[in-house]
Amino acid sequence: MEKEMGKYCFGIDVGGTSVKCGFFRTDGTLIEKWEIPTRTENNGSEILPDIATAIKERMNARQILKTDVEGVGIGIPGPINEAGEAACAVNLYWGFKPVAKELSELTGLSAKAGNDANVAALGEAWKGAAAGARSVIMITLGTGVGGGIIIDQKIVCGHNGAAGEVGHANMNHAETEPCNCGNCGCLEQVASATGIVRVAKKMLESENTPSVLRGCKSLSAKKVLDAYKDGDALAVQVMEFVGDQLGGALGIFSCVVDPETIVIGGGVSRAGQPLIDCIQKYYRKYAFTPSKDTPIVLAKLGNDAGIYGAARMVLD
Repeated sequence: MEKEMGKYCFGIDVGGTSVKCGFFRTDGTLIEKWEIPTRTENNGSEILPDIATAIKERMNARQILKTDVEGVGIGIPGPINEAGEAACAVNLYWGFKPVAKELSELTGLSAKAGNDANVAALGEAWKGAAAGARSVIMITLGTGVGGGIIIDQKIVCGHNGAAGEVGHANMNHAETEPCNCGNCGCLEQVASATGIVRVAKKMLESENTPSVLRGCKSLSAKKVLDAYKDGDALAVQVMEFVGDQLGGALGIFSCVVDPETIVIGGGVSRAGQPLIDCIQKYYRKYAFTPSKDTPIVLAKLGNDAGIYGAARMVLD
């Protein structure tokens, strides 16, 4: 006899400065969301206890019984395996940590844990831009480049918890400058917000193309993207190069995953449809023929993608 599902679940998204918390019905309705500080002192020893306290307070305030809660899902920044164990989470000052096990012990609820980018991808596949799709690749373009892979509406985390780390796919074998990961030539070095600035600075030095970007005291990805949308010649060169790299990377990934939908999120995605059109053009150039028409869409859930995905994890 199958266990009856609880009526509610919690989704937790742990960031370096704050923890986003969501209280959901199991049909995906968000009832309430709130944030608590991420206390990283003492090697982050208070992070999970603080989350447990926040969950218990909400349950007590709403008179929710443990039997009414299906569980709690949590996304963290760093590799995490299928058992919910983190090898490390540098920004949280954690070494090895059995996250799901500890959170379950602290709350008395079933718990599952995943990498934050993977969890955000699951959120978009559940209730966001790829709602209803069974296979999804999501790339988040922010300070770095993150990603997640969803197959049959489940996160692919891999043996080392490193599946979906698309930002560290090697796209330039000739690169000599190291990425933050220690390797050279990563997609993150050109397609992240910092990567776009890096590419723009190199082109400003090597090209004579007139540009509003020349003389900018503090060049930013937003300034490059705004100039791109205005048709600035050098900014167009920059973003065509970035689009070529991203589109090429997605073409490679699609040969492995063959996703139903590709989702682009993160701060850089605020550039909107012009960015998507640029990526889609190069994706179509490089993708394997049966996959050339895979739609590339903008993420819809924004900063809530993590709590939606975390909640979804516990419903299987």
